[in-house]
Amino acid sequence: MRRTELLARAEDLRLARTPYVLATVVRAQRPTSAKPGDSALILADGTFDGFVGGTCAESTVRLQGLRLLETGASTLLRITPDPSVAGDRPAPEAEGLIVVNNPCLSGGSLEIFLEAMIPAPLLYVYGDAPVARALQRIGAAAGYDMVTGSPDTTFDLPPDTAALVVASHGHGEEMVLAAALAAKVPYVALVASRKRGDAVLAGVGADRDRVHTPAGIDVGAHTASDVAISILAEIIATRPAPPPLAEMAASMITVAGSDRPTATSAEPEVATDPVCGMDVAVTPLALQAEHGGQTYYFCGSGCKAAFTADPHRYLTGASHG
Repeated sequence: MRRTELLARAEDLRLARTPYVLATVVRAQRPTSAKPGDSALILADGTFDGFVGGTCAESTVRLQGLRLLETGASTLLRITPDPSVAGDRPAPEAEGLIVVNNPCLSGGSLEIFLEAMIPAPLLYVYGDAPVARALQRIGAAAGYDMVTGSPDTTFDLPPDTAALVVASHGHGEEMVLAAALAAKVPYVALVASRKRGDAVLAGVGADRDRVHTPAGIDVGAHTASDVAISILAEIIATRPAPPPLAEMAASMITVAGSDRPTATSAEPEVATDPVCGMDVAVTPLALQAEHGGQTYYFCGSGCKAAFTADPHRYLTGASHG
């Protein structure tokens, strides 16, 4: 895949709000097959589009890319055949650098910048009241991905909506609020007086106590822009705290078969290549072989071929799924 095609694919992923990692070779020491500028995309299911080296290097980049999708961080990855390198985690003094020993490399080394591309939080504003228009402007300036709807359009709630605010002057409020609550949108608000808000919520049904009304933090707002700012402040104040990157705590990614992002463990499932000892991400696309009722995973085709030719030679201490 040419770089222009890869970047077009990346733009499609961005527009679809699909998280991905962009991997770009920044340094290649011969005799590696990659060269500076080679690049690839890694998706949460392990899909790998592009080229950053042979299958062994690709396996390492895939695993580290999946880890970065959990944290939203970016890093420089150095892959080297140097056996003196231990582990695949950066030392505290090497923040932003991960060094991995890959004994399968034919020689040389690679340095690859891995950049996690995580969609901005999506804020849905329903209605065309002055507060709704102000929130659209200010929310976009604050870095949110904005989606708008009104009673004149079909209501279609994106599955990864982080916050929904209804400001429609009494039109379609109950239906939209009930749909957002049923979809487990983290923040749901209604722009209304306390008295009218209570009356609207009486017809919403389950979980209506999760609706913020009057919407926003009480900051003594006088204008529509003031109210919009108070709503954004409340969204920020009530959102879950991001996990510390050092702990690689649970984060939100979309799970196959689910309509909404779901909390997952901080680590992708990992197996050990029984031939070379490399960590390999367990994905449907990973190289694998069955033996004795067990599944074994491999960093590259060479290791898989060696294993299938003589499995018993490599089974001692092997880790498998």
